[in-house]
Amino acid sequence: GIVKLMGRSAGFLAAYATLASQDVDLCLVPEIPIVLHGPHGILSHIDHVLEQKGHAVIVVAEGAGEELLGESTQTDAGGNRLLPPIGEFLTKQIKQHFQESNREATVKYIDPSYMVRSVPADASDSYMCMTLAHAAAHGCMAGFTGFTVGLINNRTVMVPIPALAKSSPRSMNANGRTWERVQAITGQPNPTCSPDCTPSPHPPPYK
Repeated sequence: GIVKLMGRSAGFLAAYATLASQDVDLCLVPEIPIVLHGPHGILSHIDHVLEQKGHAVIVVAEGAGEELLGESTQTDAGGNRLLPPIGEFLTKQIKQHFQESNREATVKYIDPSYMVRSVPADASDSYMCMTLAHAAAHGCMAGFTGFTVGLINNRTVMVPIPALAKSSPRSMNANGRTWERVQAITGQPNPTCSPDCTPSPHPPPYK
């Protein structure tokens, strides 16, 4: 099954969902180029997973795969650039891959969209919302404007909005610890970030 999650410019949500679930076999994010074919391509990885488990769970961030599908020049009503249909594209590619080898495979595609934001808040969410709301109200009452609030080093702080906008959008480090953890869980191959997208000669072992 393929699940598309939010992540227009960064794969943080897809990566953390993969780490939290522990059931994901392939995670695709905007920061890592997608290689479809070859011994270190994702289709080969899916083959390995199906041979071992009989099923595979794929998580893809909505902004992944633009190096394959290209960047759209159209925008939505809010002025945001429309993203290519990576979920539908992957579904088609996987089905075609199995049809070419005369194998049967059922591919389910799920796009939960804003349902992800509709989950009831737990105690931790409610506490954080209260803490941030108090900090915002206290900042306004103290006469500050043009700021937002957040947690930095486990402390509630006020951050100037221009300073925050200057460093946006953030991207996940393709060589960082979070992505290494994702690879350790999924066992997926890791293409390098070179312009020709040459796969790493030493992919992590499969689960």
